[in-house]
Amino acid sequence: MEYFLELGYVGLFLSAFLAATILPLGSEVVLVGLLLNGFNPVSVVSVATVGNVLGSLVNYAIGFFGSAFVIHSVLKISDESFDKSKQRFEKWGTASLLLAWVPIIGDPLTVIAGVLRINIWLFLLLVTVGKLARYVVVSYTTLNI
Repeated sequence: MEYFLELGYVGLFLSAFLAATILPLGSEVVLVGLLLNGFNPVSVVSVATVGNVLGSLVNYAIGFFGSAFVIHSVLKISDESFDKSKQRFEKWGTASLLLAWVPIIGDPLTVIAGVLRINIWLFLLLVTVGKLARYVVVSYTTLNI
């Protein structure tokens, strides 16, 4: 994570992007590190949100265009996790995309949205709102402790 911190905003963008795709990373550590080192909170939240949403968009595209091989072998999403995410999605509908930031269930939700061909603009709106809210809460908490 130190490497990402040394890269500043670029490192934050990369960690947020990768955290939303194939790597088990947490971008919050980089976000908090930058905030504690005096980086602008609005810029930090914006960069993290854009990076994380674009990472989720990659997942959506994999679901939309991809195959079972890509979903299971490349993303390492188990059948069980995929099925649970699909059940959540069917139960809560597109509103479940507000939870795309949640560890373990978030990535499969964004892949399922692609598989189910959810409207891309609705996808982007809901995923952005959820991820933005998470980063705002983390930032606010970090700066007010």
